[in-house]
Amino acid sequence: MSRLQQNLLDVAEVALAKQEDRVAALRAEQLSAVSDHQAQGSGDMDVSFALDRRFRLVFVRAHFVGGTGAAPLYLDLDSAAGPAFDARLFTVHRAGAGRDVHLRITAEESADPSPWTFQAGDGVRLVWTNPDPGAMTWGVTVGLALAP
Repeated sequence: MSRLQQNLLDVAEVALAKQEDRVAALRAEQLSAVSDHQAQGSGDMDVSFALDRRFRLVFVRAHFVGGTGAAPLYLDLDSAAGPAFDARLFTVHRAGAGRDVHLRITAEESADPSPWTFQAGDGVRLVWTNPDPGAMTWGVTVGLALAP
């Protein structure tokens, strides 16, 4: 192999290594990015959130305005594998007027394997029966991130 060919090969290897480093950095950035998904209403809450790839739940925030009363708020898995695999993941026993919801999944809890990691096609479902429909409004924000 000539010196020129060797130099070209060396330059190509360096460029490829830099490209692989950049791809790895972009992948790490994607995995750490959290996307907010929102819903609101004045009746009962029955909303699902999902990504088209494997994902993890990062947080749930719910705020309630007006009206009176509180009711349980359920966080469920709506499994892509069918109803036999649906599961109740978490219950907030009293959510409503004066009782906002702030659920944050810690880094330790979201490390694989984790009950907060979901497959493509799964949904995170929030269900809450409004104790004062029409008078109490709600807004919910769910943070989702790609899972490795």
